Amino acid sequence: MDARLIDKSKLPSRHVTVGPARAPHRSYLYAMGLTKEQIAQPLVGVATCWNEAAPCNISLMRQAQAVKKGVAAAHGTPREFCTITVTDGIAMGHQGMKASLPSREVIADSVELTIRGHSYDALVGMAGCDKSLPGMMMAMVRLNVPSIFIYGGSILPGSFRGRQVTVQDLFEAVGKHSVGEMSDEDLTELEQVACPSAGACGAQFTANTMATVSEAIGLALPYSAGAPAPYEIRDRFCAAAGEQIMDLIARNIRPRDIVTLKSLENAAVVVAASGGSTNAALHLPAIAHEAGIKFDLFDVAEIFKRTPYIADLKPGGRYVAKDLFEVGGIPLLMKTLLDHGFMHGDCMTVTGRTMAENLASVKWNEDQDVVYPADKPITVTGGVVGLRGNLGPEGAIVKVAGMAAEKQTFRGPARCFDGEEACFEAVSKRGYQEGEVLVIRYEGPRGGPGMREMLSTTAALYGQGMGDKVALITDGRFSGATRGFCIGHVGPEAAVGGPIGLIKDGDIIAIDAIQGTIDVELSDEELATRRAEWKPRETSATSGYLWKYAQTVGPARDGAVTHPGGAAEKETYADV
Repeated sequence: MDARLIDKSKLPSRHVTVGPARAPHRSYLYAMGLTKEQIAQPLVGVATCWNEAAPCNISLMRQAQAVKKGVAAAHGTPREFCTITVTDGIAMGHQGMKASLPSREVIADSVELTIRGHSYDALVGMAGCDKSLPGMMMAMVRLNVPSIFIYGGSILPGSFRGRQVTVQDLFEAVGKHSVGEMSDEDLTELEQVACPSAGACGAQFTANTMATVSEAIGLALPYSAGAPAPYEIRDRFCAAAGEQIMDLIARNIRPRDIVTLKSLENAAVVVAASGGSTNAALHLPAIAHEAGIKFDLFDVAEIFKRTPYIADLKPGGRYVAKDLFEVGGIPLLMKTLLDHGFMHGDCMTVTGRTMAENLASVKWNEDQDVVYPADKPITVTGGVVGLRGNLGPEGAIVKVAGMAAEKQTFRGPARCFDGEEACFEAVSKRGYQEGEVLVIRYEGPRGGPGMREMLSTTAALYGQGMGDKVALITDGRFSGATRGFCIGHVGPEAAVGGPIGLIKDGDIIAIDAIQGTIDVELSDEELATRRAEWKPRETSATSGYLWKYAQTVGPARDGAVTHPGGAAEKETYADV
């Protein structure tokens, strides 16, 4: 379809480019070098999370130029802008981590405000680090203008003395170093080789999990989410996205035509099948919320329960994102899931075709062992499991990819810590016992505030050789790089009087990832007595953005969202 035939009288940019009253507005566009013809074309926002904070985002500005060329080639007018990113690898293990999850909302809100304020007609959104991916997709669904998502690509794996390594190895090396199993010199050598290029963390941590989601949910072009950041093919995907966005404008295909209950189910399937990050159980409900679709932690967990685990990816497996891309990419993973009845094939995608049509020509690759056939899985249950019980009435989540079945149950006495720092200090000094359940609380969305990840603590445990000898539960989150028996998102959180805030040292906690339960062995009467005695704690966030976030954020079960969502809307931006 010829984008030059698009009727601009029905597009948002008419408010700033059409008619005599908009002469002042057009003068600003002329001031930036636009021609009369360019002003008359659809205006396409090209949003990136570029910054110099981390390798995840550093290549996004370069890739954005390729998107803009694609838009222009298809007779659109690209308008580039940036938003923030908080990069977890650098924010991890200190107070800066409280900024991570709230940054998802700032990204979505700032993209929304930029598009609204300048009346752009469409959005190509580019993201690199963990929260920027769901944040960008949330903005797309919220605005409901034609949109395409582009992942900046993963980092290449490092090499340490002939062994492939990722940043996960470094976090675990800190634990080894703390018990004298790694020298200062070895640690220094490892840190200098673990991250050899631009791109987001290379294994199936949160960034690559949500990149996989972007294709499965239908917002990204096929194969585009798999190519590593340094690969030149990324520019071709970006240019193609720029051209394709003009076709979506012409055909009026919008995010809410694509993000449906079925496509959200497809996304949850690929998370489980790939052994993806538990954070997906936070982000999928948040994306659904923007469309007014109910899809909470328990809905996600139900899909996880019936999905086979088939991609042998780190941290539970052997391979990284680059390996998956080179044997057939995310479409190879989705093709076997579709062929064996685990995905919906009739969902619309940004290609303008259905998922089944996109995958029709994908052939199974027999000469690889990164992805197993869906009827011959690594394990019959997905790599991520939802839990519920008297310790987590609003649910909890655990990643079991790579864990043997006999390791998926645990019972032991609680050792409680109010905040991650206290637990990390105890772990660093080996101030805990084998068989204990370490409890980190007051780290939830409201109580943190910000729902920090606990990778520093979990990686240190693993580095000490104790990853499968203790369990760890929290109302905060875990990194996609976390492994071991680590349960996050326990709700209700401690800050609102949830059971995790009522338990004491020595209380017996029983966790069963096979049956999906998490309980403290206390009577209802004892929990009620403790709840009556419980008093809320004041956080240190008494002003600034974290204070504002704490006033509005909801429970993890619903995605830790901060506004009423699509269900409360009377109209979307695209229809104004």
